[in-house]
This record gives sequence, structure tokens and C-alpha cells, in this order.
Amino acid sequence: MKLAMIGLGKMGANMTRRLARNGHEIVAYDVSSQAVSTLANELDGVTPAHDPAGVIANLATPRIIWLMVPHQYVDQTIDDLLAAGLEPGDLLVDGGNSNYKLSRQRAARLAETGMLFADCGTSGGVWGLDNGYSLMVGGSDTAIALLQPALQSLAPSAETGWGHVGPAGAGHYVKMVHNGIEYGLMQAYAEGFELMQAREEMALDLQQIAAIWQHGSEVRSWLLDLIADALGDPQQLDSLSDYVDDSGEGRWTIHDAIENAVPTPVLALALQMRFRSRQDPSYAGKLLNAMRAGFGGHSIRQGDGGKDAS
Repeated sequence: MKLAMIGLGKMGANMTRRLARNGHEIVAYDVSSQAVSTLANELDGVTPAHDPAGVIANLATPRIIWLMVPHQYVDQTIDDLLAAGLEPGDLLVDGGNSNYKLSRQRAARLAETGMLFADCGTSGGVWGLDNGYSLMVGGSDTAIALLQPALQSLAPSAETGWGHVGPAGAGHYVKMVHNGIEYGLMQAYAEGFELMQAREEMALDLQQIAAIWQHGSEVRSWLLDLIADALGDPQQLDSLSDYVDDSGEGRWTIHDAIENAVPTPVLALALQMRFRSRQDPSYAGKLLNAMRAGFGGHSIRQGDGGKDAS
């Protein structure tokens, strides 16, 4: 099939490569002309487009246009495509990490003029190029039928790793919860390894332990594989900051839990620990120590390398 890919960052570029490897024709567009020319020169079957009008002109109807742009640019990209000549029956796919409520709104807006919309939660990172992506898709049956050949090529196999999970908005909702769970898993791994590191008298080899757990253990996973790789390069690990960002989906997950009165303490605390990583020093920690000092009988560490206070 022939479709367009707009947004050629790490994910969009590798998805274009995987689609091309599987025989699809791709019209590629990005605000970076260098990103476009790189893929057009590298891959057979990739047609460069230099603006939204070029994307429209190089596709026959019904057009299928996959967006892999940051969520804050999705509406502007849709507006640009509408202005360039998007027509009834054309399908827009948002494969980025948009809020599911906005995906519902976008689907409704496009439906008013007879256009189709699908939201696709996409997981797999840079490994997806060779291993395939996990694809959680929301939209109408008509939209998914049009998109199915591409989904089957992007997924690990034609039958596994992708699915039509519900109406418009459902794909991004499921991906939001997926990322919330990911926050909890990552925090659990990080805490466990920090605990083992603190047991200094045992001189535990954390890389060895990670390698053991990678085979046969209930906690084996791709996240554990990433930890094992990181522990194998201690110099690189030491160079990293302990400041941890969040990309939005974790917050949205907790907001949704509050709206639905569903307890998610692990997911919520994992997000809170990311906030804590950005405090140096922690004001709350100072207040806790102030209270402990007020109790009397506790040794309190002073800031800036000061001596303990009794």
C-alpha cells in the first residue's frame, strides 16, 4: 500500500524504514528537509515531500497519512493538511502520544467533513525497527480496514502485537495506561537495584544479577535488558543525572484514576518519585529533619557537608 509518514524523528524514521522493507510506498515529510532527503536517499519506495501540499499531491484517494509528531503539533499539522486539500474519505492516523480526550475531539471534527481518524498508541522504541512495534489502535472499522496492511507490517507479525482496541480515543487511552504501568515497573527495578547496591558488605555484582534474572525469572523483561546493558557500562551510567523527566502520559494516567475513583498507588508514587528526583535539596526533607530535631534524640545531618547535630 501507499501512505504518507509525517514526522521523521527516531520513531517516525524507523517506522518508515520498516514499512519500506515490507514493500510499502511511503511519501515522507518532515519540517527538517535533511530528515526527508536522508530517508529518500536511503530507501527505495520513499517519495520526498517538501510541504503538506506535496503530501496530498503524491497520494491517491483515499489517502492514508500517518502523523508521528509531538502531541502539541498535531492540531497544526491537521490544519495544514486540511488547507492543502484533504478530502472526504481520507484517513489521518495519530501515532504519537496524544491525550485520548483530544483524539476523540479530532475524530469528531474530521468526521463532520467525512474524513476518517485513527489513534495509534505505539510502543517499541528504537528496537521496533527490527523487532516490530506494539500497536494499540482506536477508530472505526472502516479506518482500521484501510490501515490494516501497514499495521501488520509494523507489528512483530501480521497476527501479533497489534489490535483494534476500541473507538477513536481508545488507542491513546490504552497507551496512556501502558505508560503509567511502565513508570511503576521502572521505579520498582530502580529501587530494587539501589537496595542491593546499598548492601556493600556483600559486594554484589549487579550486572551479574541482572544477567541471571534475564533468564527464567518472573521479573525478566525488556526493561531489565536495558538495565543489564547500563550496568555493563559503569562509566556511562555514572555520567547520567538522577533528574528524571516525565513525558505526560504518567500524569494523564493519574488524572484518569482520580476521575474514575480507581486506586493506583503504585503508579501515582512512581510519578511522584520522578518529581522528587528534581529536588536538590528537598524542602520537604528539610522540614522532616526539622521535626525530627524537634523530637530530640535524633542525629540530624546538616546541609553543605555540615556536622551532624544532636
